[in-house]
Amino acid sequence: MRALLVSIVLTASQLTAAQDNTPKYSNEFLNIGIDARAFGMGSSMVSHVGDVSAGYWNPSGLLDLKADHQLELMHAAYFAGIANYDLLSYATPLDSISSLGVSILRFSVDDIADTRFLFDATGAINYDNIRFFAASDYAFLISYARRLPFLGGIKTGGNIKVIHRIVGSFATAWGFGVDLSAQKSIGPWQLGVVGRDIFGTFNSWSHNTEEVSEIYTLTGNVIPSNTIEITLPRLILGVSRYFKLSDLFSLLASADIAATFDGKRNTLLKTNLASFDPVGGIEFGFKGLAFLRGGVNQFQQIKDFDGSHSWSFQPNLGIGLKLNEVSIDYAFTDIGDQSAGLYSHIFSIKVDFISGKDEE
Repeated sequence: MRALLVSIVLTASQLTAAQDNTPKYSNEFLNIGIDARAFGMGSSMVSHVGDVSAGYWNPSGLLDLKADHQLELMHAAYFAGIANYDLLSYATPLDSISSLGVSILRFSVDDIADTRFLFDATGAINYDNIRFFAASDYAFLISYARRLPFLGGIKTGGNIKVIHRIVGSFATAWGFGVDLSAQKSIGPWQLGVVGRDIFGTFNSWSHNTEEVSEIYTLTGNVIPSNTIEITLPRLILGVSRYFKLSDLFSLLASADIAATFDGKRNTLLKTNLASFDPVGGIEFGFKGLAFLRGGVNQFQQIKDFDGSHSWSFQPNLGIGLKLNEVSIDYAFTDIGDQSAGLYSHIFSIKVDFISGKDEE
């Protein structure tokens, strides 16, 4: 785990040297999160996740799968349904010390009006000439986890990910990146670490200039050119602890902190080298069948109209039910509209497939 931390920090410092050509926010749709359970807990999952969603949060957690196969579906709508966020994820153990997962994510704004041809040849407005396009971001993750018995049973893992971004017929991008992760139990504590985009994720943008050159020239805009966009590394540390309160009730408490290396962000803690974004959550369980969750994240400083500054945060609430091989989770984010972001309803469902075994 120590070697992973050193590798991420060194790589981040090297990539930051080229920061003048690196956008601060790149592939941000991959930092939204997945799984209604996680959203309900404020996205504090790195240390304790142990189901199919581990392919996103911490691939090492795939080693804790309880089923022979697990499938997850998730849907979330943002900005009153203008943007849609969907997930399809699958995971399975390969043997007693390794597991494999595959995830597909899509974040899309559909039906964007293209008004370039609103005026016809006579100069009259013709609404029938309005066309529509979508701006869609896709991510394909192949996750692998393996236990290392010679290192005290530490769980390790990683992702190979392919990014595909489409802006109508105007531009497309392909990107490739690697994540590495680890989990370790120390007494009653669970520890986790994830290094995302550890070598930098490189996105190659291709622009269809023929589509926009005329209108960009008329409006005085710069015609875009093909570019390479680099997503800098992100380091996430997590800690959690499980408490058995009684034969009926349990409590899981967790906290994560994400460090980014692309200059100052609007986070709770920030320096010129890195910004640190803490999150936390709890989960009350009843007989392992029903769950009540709460979490907090998105600490940001907001400038008010009078010039003063205040802090905002995003409180979240969630519930979950486990009915035999089916787990249904719901999260309501930004309770009471406390943060700058809009609230969202998030649903996810997990299904376990357990192979039948011959009786001994």
